[in-house]
Parts: sequence; structure tokens; C-alpha cells
Amino acid sequence: MFEPIPLNLPPCSSKITQKLDKLFIFDELRKKELVLTPEEWVRQHWVHYLYQTKGYPKSLMHIEGGLKLNSLQKRSDLLVFNNKGEKILLAEFKSPTVKITEKVFHQIANYNSVYKIPLLLVSNGLTHYYCRIHFDENRFEFLPELPNYNSVLNL
Repeated sequence: MFEPIPLNLPPCSSKITQKLDKLFIFDELRKKELVLTPEEWVRQHWVHYLYQTKGYPKSLMHIEGGLKLNSLQKRSDLLVFNNKGEKILLAEFKSPTVKITEKVFHQIANYNSVYKIPLLLVSNGLTHYYCRIHFDENRFEFLPELPNYNSVLNL
């Protein structure tokens, strides 16, 4: 059973329950209890941080969106839309024990080759990376912090 650990994010007030030998966390976006895995712990912290601190509306967040990549069915961890329905943020979350390596960046870059989203977030809950994609210039830049929702609308 996963024991929640402190992350490099503000604490979140998630409802955690135990049933038999498993912990469950209530997902406010999907409105259901999920088995508490290390990756889900990170994802739920990020969802809370995005709407409580950065102003991203919960109603515009979508967890585990499906996508087709080279005829394989994949799932992205978190997609955020603007109020026009355009995708503005793609996030990839890993367990706190998983190092953020080049392989993780290749994974989100492959997903983004389908989505074409201007802002990427990669995190294991302890280490976070933010990347702005400039499609018109065929380049990217790492950002020192994640922009708030209103700033992202201008990308």
C-alpha cells in the first residue's frame, strides 16, 4: 500500500479513505474514488494547485484523455482547455520515485506531436519542468515557473 509522502507542492485537502488494505483518494474532476497510487497522489496535488493557486478552472481540466499515437492507443495524464475549447496545457505525471529523464520528455513530446499544445508540464511531485512550445518558430523554451491561467490564454 502506498503511503502518501510530502511533495514539492502546496498540501492539498484530498479526501483519503481506507478500504481493507487499500487507500483511495477522491478525484474532484471525475467525482469518484480512485486507488491511491504514487502517480495519482502527484496528479491530485497538481489539479488542486492548478485551480487553487494558478486559477485554472476545474471545468476545463480533463484527466487521462485518449489519443492515437502511431496506431497505438495512449492516455495523457492531464489536458487543460481554454474557454474556447482549445487545448492549452498538457501535463505528464510520474511517481515521486521516478526520475524525470529524457525518456519522460520524449513521451510528452510524442503526445504533443498529436495534440500541438503550447504549454507542457512534467512533474514527479518533487521536480517540475515547464516548457513553452513556439510552433511557428520550431523551437521550445523552458520556463522558470508555470504561468497562471490568464497568462496562458495569451500564448
